[in-house]
Amino acid sequence: MRIHLAPLAALLCAVLPSPSLAVPTPAEQRMIATIDAEQARTTAMLGAWVETNSGTLNLPGVERVGKMLRAELEPLGFAVDWIDMKAAGRAGHIVARHRGSKSGRRLLLIGHLDTVFEADSPFQHWVRDGDIAHGPGSGDDKGGMAVIVAALRAMKAAGTLKNANVTVFLSGDEEDAGNPLAISRQDLVAEGKKADAALDFEGLAQQDGKDIGSIARRSAGSWTVTVTGKSGHSSGVGAGAGYGANYELARIIDQFRRELPEPSLTFNVGLMGGGERMTVDAGKIRIEASGKTNIIAATAFARGDLRALSQEQIDRVEAKMRAIVAQPLPGASAAISFDPDSYPPMPPTAGSRALLAQLNGVNRDLGLAEMGELDPAKRGAGDISFVAQDVDGLIGLGADSSGDHTPAEQVDIPSIFKQAKRAALLMSRLAAQRR
Repeated sequence: MRIHLAPLAALLCAVLPSPSLAVPTPAEQRMIATIDAEQARTTAMLGAWVETNSGTLNLPGVERVGKMLRAELEPLGFAVDWIDMKAAGRAGHIVARHRGSKSGRRLLLIGHLDTVFEADSPFQHWVRDGDIAHGPGSGDDKGGMAVIVAALRAMKAAGTLKNANVTVFLSGDEEDAGNPLAISRQDLVAEGKKADAALDFEGLAQQDGKDIGSIARRSAGSWTVTVTGKSGHSSGVGAGAGYGANYELARIIDQFRRELPEPSLTFNVGLMGGGERMTVDAGKIRIEASGKTNIIAATAFARGDLRALSQEQIDRVEAKMRAIVAQPLPGASAAISFDPDSYPPMPPTAGSRALLAQLNGVNRDLGLAEMGELDPAKRGAGDISFVAQDVDGLIGLGADSSGDHTPAEQVDIPSIFKQAKRAALLMSRLAAQRR
C-alpha cells in the first residue's frame, strides 16, 4: 500500500504544536537594552576617536587613541598594557585582559588603532549625516572598536563579563605593519596561543544586501624577480648574442600567467622594467631604467604579490615559480625571492564553521537572518591570520562601512549597535562554555 507522506506531514503539523522561537535570556535582554540606551554615548565616543588622527606613521596620534581605549577598558575591569613598538618603527599595541572563570573559554578580540590617513591627509574629520557618518577610520577600524566597547559595556551591565576570560588586542600598525613582523606581531601570536576563539572586529561583510559571515582570508606576500642578460648590439639578438634580460623577464611573467592559476589564488605583477641600465630604490617600489632600442637589455626587474588560502598552496605555487625562473633563455639568468615579512593565510576550519553556527544561533534569537560564508577571495589580509594557526576564529564583527581607505569612507551608525548586540550575546555564550 502506498502511503501519501505529504498529506500525513501536513496533518501532523496541524495537530502538533510548533516549536517556539528561542528568545534571549533576561541577561541577554539586559545587554540589548544597554546597547540601545547607550547609542548616543557610543556614537559620541566613536566621533572623538575619528577626530584624533591615528595614521600608522603618526606615532603620537596612535598613542593618543590607545589612551582613549585604555580609558574605556579599565573601568570595565580590564588590566591594560601598552606594548611599545618603536623597535619595529611603529607606535605600539594595546593589550587588555579580563580574568574570569578558570574553566571558561578564553576569547581574543582583535582590532586596530591606526588608519591609512596620516596627519597630512586632508581627510581628517567626523561629519555626521543622519545614520551615516564620514571620517578617517570611521569604519576601519574605529567603528570596529566601538562595537567592542559597546558590547563589553553591555556584558558588564548584565553581569556576563564578570566570569568571562577576554583579551582585547588592538594593534597600532595593522594598515602598515612594522618590520620585521617577527617583532611587530610576536605579541599577537602569543595571545593567539592562549585563546580558545578569536573574534576579528574589522568591517561586516555584505553580499547582495545581506550580512554574511567570514571564516577565512587569504595570505598577502610579495615576490621579486631579477634578471641579467648578455648585452650587445641588437643585430645579434637571438641565438647568437642571446635574448637579453627583457625577453627573459617577459618569458617568466607570461609563464607565470599561464601556469600558476588555480582556485583561491591570485598572482599580480605590480612593478616591472628593464634596459641597458636600471636602479631600484631600497623599498623596491620605484625603478629607473634606461637604454637604447639597438642595445640588448642587460638587466630587468619585476615585483608583485601572491595571495593564497593555505600554506600548502603557497609552498606549491612558490615551487612552481622557482622552477619557471630556473629555465632561462640563452644569454640570460634570473633569480626569484619571496618577502619573509608576509601575512599568513587563514584557511577555513571546522572549528571556525562551528563559531559561525553559534553566531547564527544568536542571529535567530535576535530575529536576524542567518549568515552564510563569504568567499575568502573577497576578504583582504588581516591581523587575525597571525593567530589562525593556533585558534579558530570569526572575521567581520565590526561595523558596516564603505569607501574604506579612501576619502569617501563612511560608517552606517545603526550597524554598530546591531553588531554590538551580536557580539555581546556571542561572547557571553562562548565565555560561559567550558574549555
